[in-house]
Amino acid sequence: MKIAVIGAGISGLSAAHFLKKGGAAVTVFERHSAPGGTIGTKVVDGYLVEGGPNSTSETNFVIDELLSDLSIGDEKVYADEASKHRFILRNGKLHALPGGPGSFISTKLWTLGGKLRLFAEPFVGRAEYEESIADFVTRRLGSEFLDYAINPFVAGVYAGSPSDLSVRAAFPKLYALEEKYGGLLKGAVLGARERKKRGTRAKASAKLFSLRSGMGVLPATIARELGDAIRYGAEVGSVNSAGAQFTVNFTLNGKSDSYTYDAVVLSAPAFAAAAIVKSWLPELSSELSKIKYPPVAVAVLGYKREQVKIDLRGFGFLVPEVENRKILGTIWSSSIFPARAPEGFVEFTTFVGGSRQPKLASLPNEEIARVAHEENAALMRISGSPAFRAVSKWDRAIPQYNIGHLSILDAVRHVESLHKGFYICCNYKDGISVADCIANGKSTAEKLLA
Repeated sequence: MKIAVIGAGISGLSAAHFLKKGGAAVTVFERHSAPGGTIGTKVVDGYLVEGGPNSTSETNFVIDELLSDLSIGDEKVYADEASKHRFILRNGKLHALPGGPGSFISTKLWTLGGKLRLFAEPFVGRAEYEESIADFVTRRLGSEFLDYAINPFVAGVYAGSPSDLSVRAAFPKLYALEEKYGGLLKGAVLGARERKKRGTRAKASAKLFSLRSGMGVLPATIARELGDAIRYGAEVGSVNSAGAQFTVNFTLNGKSDSYTYDAVVLSAPAFAAAAIVKSWLPELSSELSKIKYPPVAVAVLGYKREQVKIDLRGFGFLVPEVENRKILGTIWSSSIFPARAPEGFVEFTTFVGGSRQPKLASLPNEEIARVAHEENAALMRISGSPAFRAVSKWDRAIPQYNIGHLSILDAVRHVESLHKGFYICCNYKDGISVADCIANGKSTAEKLLA
C-alpha cells in the first residue's frame, strides 16, 4: 500500500513510522528543510535550548513503544522530583499551588471566600449549552478560582483565553466529571477509585519527562529512520480524489509534479490543510480555516546561579491575566531536567504573547529578550543582566480548541467516513501534547493498515 503523509511534524512522523513498521510504502512531504514542526533543540554555549515543547507526560505507552523502536529509550529522563512544586503569581508574589488539604487551607493564593466557594460546587447543576472554560469554571467554582488557577493554566497549555476555549473540546476529561458524576469534587473522588480498580492513572499524576539531549532528538531520529522517504522542500498545493486513489500535487525544486497514492494522511496545520483541500473539499476547507493559532515567542535566558535570589526548587510559575504582566509564565528548565545549563548557571524558558498579548510576540528578538528579563528580574529578584539569550518565534503556535471546535471535528470525521483512506492527523484533533500526537499517529496508521 502506497501512502502519502503530508507534513513532518511529530504527528505526521509518528504516523509514517508506524505505517512503515506495518509494511506500507510511505512518502512524507515536508515544505521545510528539517523535520519536527515546532519541536526543535539547539545547544548553544552549553545551554540546551528548546524552541517548542520542553517535555511531555507519560499519559500513554505508545511513546515508549516509539522510543524502543528507535533504540533511544535510554534518552528518556524524568523530571526532578522537586518539579512537582508549581507556582502562581498573585499580588506580585509567587505562591505554591497546594498539594493537599492542609496546604490548601493555609495558602494565600485564594481568599477565604474563594476557598469557601468551592464547597458549593457539588450543588451546582449542569449547563444546557456548550460553555467556554471560563463560563464552566465560574459556574462551578467561582471567579477567583478562574482567575488564579484556570486562567494561568490555560495560558500555560494553550497560550489561549478561557473565555474562548470550549471546555468540552479543550478539557474533555474535566467536562466528563460533570457529565458522568454530576460534579467535579464528586467526580475526582469516584474517578480516582475507578482508576485504582482499573490500574490506570489520571493525566495530572502522569510522570513528566523529556529526552536527555532535548525533544528535538525524537523527530530527528524518526526522520533518519525514514531516510529518503521524506521529501524536504516539497510544497503540496492540493490533494484530489480519483476513485479509490488520491493524487498529491506538489512543487519540488521549482518543478511541479504529482503522484497517486492509495491513501493520504494530512498532518499539516489547519490553515495549511485548508488550502490543500480547498479545491477538492471546500466545505472542510472552510471549517479548518476557523481554527485560530495565536503567536507565541519563547525566550531562553541564562544567569549565574547567585544572580537569582529565590529558591528554584520547582517547575516554574504561571501568570494570571489579572496580574497585568507582560509574560505568560516561566519554566525553570535547569531545575527540571539535567544538563540544561553550564555548571554554576541556571536556565529559564519564558513565554510571551499568546491570545492574551499577541502583539508582544511580534516584537524584535532583542525586545522580547528584554521584556522576559525585566519581568523575570522583578518576580524572581534577579540582579544584573542575563549571561545568555535566545529567542524563538511562532507566528502561529498552538491550535485553539475554541467554542465550535467540536463541529469542526465532526466535519473532519464526516469527510473521513466518505473518503476511505483519507485521514487528518494533527494536533488540532484529539490533543495538542507530544504524547497525544504520537498516540494519534499510531491510531491513524492502525486504521489504514487494517
